[in-house]
Amino acid sequence: MGRICASCVPMVAERVAIIGASGRSGAALARALPGCIPVVRDAQRWAATGLATEPRIADLQQPDALRRALEDATHIISTAHARHAGAVIAASPPGARLVFLGSTRRFSRWPDAHGNGVRAGEAAFLASGRAGVMLHPTMIYGAEGENNVQRLAALMRRLPILPLPNGGASLVQPIHQSDVSACVLAALHGSAQGAITIAGPEAMTYAAFCAAIAQACGLRPRPVLPLPAWALMAASPLTRLPGLPRIGPDEIRRLTEDKAFDMTMMREALGVAPRPLAEGLRQMFRPFSP
Repeated sequence: MGRICASCVPMVAERVAIIGASGRSGAALARALPGCIPVVRDAQRWAATGLATEPRIADLQQPDALRRALEDATHIISTAHARHAGAVIAASPPGARLVFLGSTRRFSRWPDAHGNGVRAGEAAFLASGRAGVMLHPTMIYGAEGENNVQRLAALMRRLPILPLPNGGASLVQPIHQSDVSACVLAALHGSAQGAITIAGPEAMTYAAFCAAIAQACGLRPRPVLPLPAWALMAASPLTRLPGLPRIGPDEIRRLTEDKAFDMTMMREALGVAPRPLAEGLRQMFRPFSP
């Protein structure tokens, strides 16, 4: 189920550069690819990962430095925001295979800078004709330091009920970080081309997602209090109080749209079968699991 296998690891002749290697997904990939070239903006943040490989320092807005950092790469993974795809393409050796991490925010009906940047980056990549893939993951959980699931668990530890827009009826399809890494490695060394959406094995309501998190971290599922989205957005400044995870109005609004996706291309082009949510959550909250 989306495990990283030995056959996914590149041959000695390959030089894999990871842009954004100090981030959550980037660090996970760097651990899976010993001998990779970590390309980071902040050497101290890279040192905090505990990985010993010497990084190459380059800012995505400094074309010459980025070009030098990538000059001997045969394969390039970019975990930076997809809006930088054009800069990465321009700095990459012509024959290098490229894999970008985008986001399913590109499908949102609520336009914002994040989603617009992903759409622009995808357009730049597809227009370039370069070999490679842009992966659009849904909500990622299970990465070291991620806060999607952890924030919800913290909220449920503090609240006896769970106020959700429209009762949490909208659909989500979260994917575990290990499955994201498996998809990246499959895209890196396979023949897939274009943009591919990656997600967990099945969609569920947001209320069911919250109940699964509660169970995994040793809590009783919280009763859901259905509220209009506008009311929760108006009350969102209250989450700035100490002890409560901060939730912004834009995030609440996005909870009102379905995020359910067809996994046919992910399975057929990448050969990755993602793990069920219950299994991924057990790995996160192992001390609380039977």
